Amino acid sequence: MKTRVTELLGIQIPIIQGGLANLAYSELASAVSKAGGLGQITATSLSSAEDLRREIRKTKSATERPFGVNLAISQHKSIDAMVEVVIEEQVAAVSLTAGNPEPILKRLADTSIKRLVLVSSVRQAQKAEALGADAVMAVGQEGGGHIGRVDTGTFVLIPRVVESVRIPVIASGGIADGRGFLAALALGADGIEMGTRFIATQECIAHHAYKEAIVQGGEEDTVIIKRSLNMPGRVLPSLWVEKILEEERKGTTQEDIYPLISGERNRKAIIEGRLNEGYAWAGQSMGLIHNVPTVAELFEEMLSTAGFALKRIEKMNFPV
Repeated sequence: MKTRVTELLGIQIPIIQGGLANLAYSELASAVSKAGGLGQITATSLSSAEDLRREIRKTKSATERPFGVNLAISQHKSIDAMVEVVIEEQVAAVSLTAGNPEPILKRLADTSIKRLVLVSSVRQAQKAEALGADAVMAVGQEGGGHIGRVDTGTFVLIPRVVESVRIPVIASGGIADGRGFLAALALGADGIEMGTRFIATQECIAHHAYKEAIVQGGEEDTVIIKRSLNMPGRVLPSLWVEKILEEERKGTTQEDIYPLISGERNRKAIIEGRLNEGYAWAGQSMGLIHNVPTVAELFEEMLSTAGFALKRIEKMNFPV
């Protein structure tokens, strides 16, 4: 395949694996890149910059193909050292999520590293372009994990962003199969990003109970937490999530609610499989997920499904 995203990133198929906090390390990242997409390592889930360097080098030893590093920007934790490691190790791409990307975009400006910024609105996309982003990843409200504060769906958001910027647009949110892939391209995107779909793969280190919950769940089986904190995120329902929502309804402050939404509580659910003792990110696309394939099998399945859907459309003989 050839799109602006494949040319920008030097990949074969315009499919990007999401950052996936606490889950996206060398095994998953290298599998995605070897399959032809762009795998990513989640940097800020690691304890130190040197841990990130080790994950980067493990990924390099597993594949010669391009891969990226996801940096979740936080006001409470400096990631300067991790940015320096990314530059020193000359990774192919960096994706920036949450927070203000401007300082990091400037730091990477004189490098060969491609800069991707996650956005959820036209305004954010235009700002990212103005700051020097090479592409934006536009996520609709169907997505898992942190989503935009405005509930704009992928089918509206993607064409709006495409017509508002000149740089490539990568569609995210609610995409899990070849039909969504093809639809995203029809909306004007040059590629897609998936998160929830990659959790339910054999190379992902997520606990089998988490993967099974995704496979068995439907699109209606997600809820949004952290709205009261202006950081909405989509998760699987659980007893712990209900506790979070109850505290939000009571108006609990961010300081007091933080122990409920900590990274430790996320890891308890997704790594240990104790789903009712923590929270687990998941998008509405889990209604489209019915198996736990290898990444290579997933790519083959998606391309086959997209090809079948395209042939079906071609038979409709649209007037040109």
